[in-house]
Amino acid sequence: MAEQSALVEFKQGIKLLRNGQSAEAFEYLRNAAESNQQNPYYLSFLGLSVARAQRKWDAAVRLCETAVSLRRNEVQLYLNLAEVYVAAGRRDDAVAVLDRASIYSSADVRIKRARAELGKRSSPVLPFLERGHFLNRGLGKLRHRMFTASKKS
Repeated sequence: MAEQSALVEFKQGIKLLRNGQSAEAFEYLRNAAESNQQNPYYLSFLGLSVARAQRKWDAAVRLCETAVSLRRNEVQLYLNLAEVYVAAGRRDDAVAVLDRASIYSSADVRIKRARAELGKRSSPVLPFLERGHFLNRGLGKLRHRMFTASKKS
């Protein structure tokens, strides 16, 4: 009976998430996850609601990564984790997750679409320095501005 109640809570939470009501969805998804802490779907969508509603990135990432570790071949879990990474400003991690997901489900169009939306980054301007080095960041921004300005003319 408790499992049936958790499923009802989960479905209501998903419905609220789809309608953009992340804060309201959090309570339903938390209740579902508390009743069955080994259900990767409950954990993953709870993580997604934590990220959207509360912006608690570390907690959201932990929940989504736990879900992926419980079921490695489920595409939706990777998509949720990637969304949390993007929202947290960790675009490179999102790309890596989607690339890893494509190993398990190369035929899934959702993974391909999400990966294409993130695009491909240009190589660092100074390849002998790390991407995050202040020179690469500054020169990369300048290169981007020049590239977008040349497209407009």
